[in-house]
Amino acid sequence: MRPRSSPCTARPPHDPDTAVTYARGMRPRPPLGLEIAAARGVAALSRRVGAGGGTTIPGKLLAQLDPGAIDRLAARLPAGTAVISATNGKTTTAAMAAEILRPRLRLAHNAAGANLVSGVATALLADADAELGLFEVDEGALPEVLGRLRPRAVCLGNLFRDQLDRYGELELVAERWRQAVGRLPEQAALVYNADDPQLAAVGEVHAGGVAFGLDDPRVARPVLQHAADSKYCVHCGTPYDYAAAYVGHLGDYRCPRGDHARPQLDVAAREIELHGLERASFALVTPEGSHRVDLDVPGLYNVYNAVGAAALARALGSGLDEIAAGLGRFSAAFGRFERVVAGDKRILLLLVKNPAGANEAIRTLLDGGAPRVLVIALNDEIADGRDVSWIWDVDFELLLPGLERLVAGGGRAAELALRFRYGGLAEDAIELEPELAAALDRGLELTPDSGELVVLPTYTAMLGLQGVLAARGLARPYWERAG
Repeated sequence: MRPRSSPCTARPPHDPDTAVTYARGMRPRPPLGLEIAAARGVAALSRRVGAGGGTTIPGKLLAQLDPGAIDRLAARLPAGTAVISATNGKTTTAAMAAEILRPRLRLAHNAAGANLVSGVATALLADADAELGLFEVDEGALPEVLGRLRPRAVCLGNLFRDQLDRYGELELVAERWRQAVGRLPEQAALVYNADDPQLAAVGEVHAGGVAFGLDDPRVARPVLQHAADSKYCVHCGTPYDYAAAYVGHLGDYRCPRGDHARPQLDVAAREIELHGLERASFALVTPEGSHRVDLDVPGLYNVYNAVGAAALARALGSGLDEIAAGLGRFSAAFGRFERVVAGDKRILLLLVKNPAGANEAIRTLLDGGAPRVLVIALNDEIADGRDVSWIWDVDFELLLPGLERLVAGGGRAAELALRFRYGGLAEDAIELEPELAAALDRGLELTPDSGELVVLPTYTAMLGLQGVLAARGLARPYWERAG
């Protein structure tokens, strides 16, 4: 009678990872190559049937097949990985860094903005020939991603109040970041926005961190904004004194009791020039010297994004000439001060999602002349945050003197209309169009020939509008244009 084989005498599979799984008595996982093929097939199918860009589903499938696959995929990259996180501007900062790095490195980059673990995994799957992984990462997902990728470099851009129902208070997010950064390998490079008091405290836990920020009081606000978030000393709770306040609570601060102050900047933007809605320029100052940088995107917040991208690229070995050239080539990330031609008119799309970002968008719009017609689309999907009370902390009143008509769109259009009515806009100047395509069409109808319609959407509203524009042939789907 033929003896029955046991797990101890059964012949092990050829794949070494599967062999380890057998040896540990666990269910064998498929070979990594098979998992990759399956996930890529799902991405192609998603795009083919019009279900989306396949920017997250492959990563979700891979996680089901093998929860540890993302770690092994990242370990395959010969130049390692770099991670960027922030409340505002991480998509733009990552796109700027990609523009700097791409001439000398093949990148795996989640350029379409899918920034959860599934999006990072999908980006790792997308390019088998990549040398460096460059990933923007959601604030809440950052601790897990850092632990799994063990990145070569990390850029932390800012922490503003955002989606409190998902993330909690800023202090909780900062503490999670602090713990995650404290577990980084000693050789990992950390660059952080020292103009943010919370990030300056996070930077203290990793030796050799590089502090970046702005150093030009000429472009600062005269006083701290009323909606500023981190304005109390992280050590004693005393209100900071600000020598310069740039965006929200970002600036040159010090505790009057001497318990905390902005660190000395290693990489800084000086001699900043803002040119309305068209562009900005500044002197990038580093320990190696300085270089003039010209950006084709406007706004002080884009100067912050550029300095963060420069500090990260420098940590990855880029020189000043390379950095300045890359930033000079950069054009707006999708939906972030992106212009789209619609017949003889233009549409200016500018994402807004929290008080600090919205107030800075308004500041930039006013620098270029207040819009007469404005479309704002407010959604409350999971990716936006269910709580839309943040609109009451936005300085919409600054737009009212030149505003003739507001078209309020999106799922929470009524609340937005109410906010503007309480702000002082006449009732007959407010139109309610919850459906995104209808709101866009009404805005274009009200825009004079050769004029530009300003559209301020929240995140999922921006994606919806991108879908409308793509369906009309005015723009390619965002996953095709990203990167």
